[in-house]
Amino acid sequence: MSTKPYKIGLISDFNTQNLAVLLRKHPATAVECTEADYGNTQRLLLDSNDSYWAEAMDALVLWTFPELAVPGFQRIVEFEDCPLDELLQQVDAFCALVKKIPPTVRTIILPSWTMPGMERGLGPMNLAPNVGPANALMRMNLRLADQFAADRRVVLLDANTWMPGGGGASPKLWYLSKTPFTNTDFQEAAGDIIAALEGIHGRSKKVLILDLDNTLWGGILGDDGWEQLRIGGHDAVGEAFADFQKGLKRLTRRGVLLAIASKNEESVALEAIRSHPEMILKLEDFARWKINWNDKAANIAELMSDLNLGLDSAVFLDDSAFERGRVREALPQVLVPELPADPVLYPSFLSRLKCFDNPFISQEDRARTTMYVADRQRTSLQSNFSSLDEWLHALELRVIAEPLSSGNLERAAQLFNKTNQMNLSTRRMNAAELLAWASANGNHLWTFRVSDKFGDYGLCGISSLVQNGINGQLLDFLLSCRVMGRGVEETMLCAVARKAQSLGCNELVARYVPTPKNQPVQKWFSNCSRAQKSDSTFTFSLGDSFEFPKHVRIT
Repeated sequence: MSTKPYKIGLISDFNTQNLAVLLRKHPATAVECTEADYGNTQRLLLDSNDSYWAEAMDALVLWTFPELAVPGFQRIVEFEDCPLDELLQQVDAFCALVKKIPPTVRTIILPSWTMPGMERGLGPMNLAPNVGPANALMRMNLRLADQFAADRRVVLLDANTWMPGGGGASPKLWYLSKTPFTNTDFQEAAGDIIAALEGIHGRSKKVLILDLDNTLWGGILGDDGWEQLRIGGHDAVGEAFADFQKGLKRLTRRGVLLAIASKNEESVALEAIRSHPEMILKLEDFARWKINWNDKAANIAELMSDLNLGLDSAVFLDDSAFERGRVREALPQVLVPELPADPVLYPSFLSRLKCFDNPFISQEDRARTTMYVADRQRTSLQSNFSSLDEWLHALELRVIAEPLSSGNLERAAQLFNKTNQMNLSTRRMNAAELLAWASANGNHLWTFRVSDKFGDYGLCGISSLVQNGINGQLLDFLLSCRVMGRGVEETMLCAVARKAQSLGCNELVARYVPTPKNQPVQKWFSNCSRAQKSDSTFTFSLGDSFEFPKHVRIT
């Protein structure tokens, strides 16, 4: 469970008490809710000085009825005329109010508009242009998405997925308590709200570790042979395993890493993955694997260490209740869901996992598996050299330093909120906050993109400089674990020091802010021979020259 509770505000046109209870009781994290009296939505949006906005919030859930937020929609429900242009102008007016929500709210979560709970619609006319309520609602929601497409403070959630059967509580419950949705609907909503916040704050899961037998495929490899494994074909179970693998493949495109922890002979298992004609997943889809007869908990710990990721980033799927229990007991940080007993349910089970949710996706996310496969090749190359220095020169490392821009902002904000170990200050800012800070006078921020002869690591580092007269402060210094120890740290420090020199600074000061996870950055600065150390402060004299590492080509 996250140690620091999320502070979530709730503003709605209806009674949100049930939702608040479910958020406070959510098993994944601690939550504090601040509920506004229902029916005050417009007043609060119009009054930025109201006391409700005084306290900082991690998120505000703004859940409105479409007929109240956009009066023209009520006319359509009443089968009155409302031109589309007028309807969309009213959506724009609502969006303008949302954008004026005070900056004390870090993230605004907007559930999409759904049909009023007791409205059937107009049957065959429901989707008809100009008169159909469902048609109008779709256009209104699309307009919402377009209006906030570039606003990283606003996150839209699809409320229709929370009520697949049409949703809505009984009319009696609405008239008695002004509660328009069932508790099941609210449970789904609470899950999506927390998952979105976990993704924004860098706490979504990053690795899915899989067993093989009766998990990735049907059958026991050692008993049946790979030719008899059930994947695809004209077989309900085989088709389910194929669809399950397709779902796993989709996760890799969202930036989730796949790994294997299986009790099998490695050579036989790898041959099955290579040779079975119905396998959707290939070897290059897996970042790492541990296929042996060792304890699975120990294998998972080694896998995560090899990936340079914490155990709390991992999810483990296994059909064996014994293995699930063993991993839960030995590695409580690892999420171990209950896999359904019937493999036909695997695909739907996977699609309902919320732990991998992220509001935004970058190009680095899409290419993450390729990056880790290339890292496997780098590790293999290392065994050919007798020294680290020889290996580093053989990598042909390239680093591109560039200022913050619209092209790298999304990934930079993601890195800012997810990097824990190699992170000097562990400041957390969303994309809008980060851009505003970097644009202020006296502030300088760079991103560092890294590649070598095996491929592109992507945007891996960020450093920032604050000029204070003749002194410069190295405020942010953060680096992805994937490239630690390869000279990128020295390259980043040198780039900042040279900039500080060009500004006329005499010293560069780095202040370490300790957290439970960022000891690696303290160790790195402590080992810098040219740093003067005083408690958690490291000072670099700028009177001497700063040279980039010889094995790095810097742009």
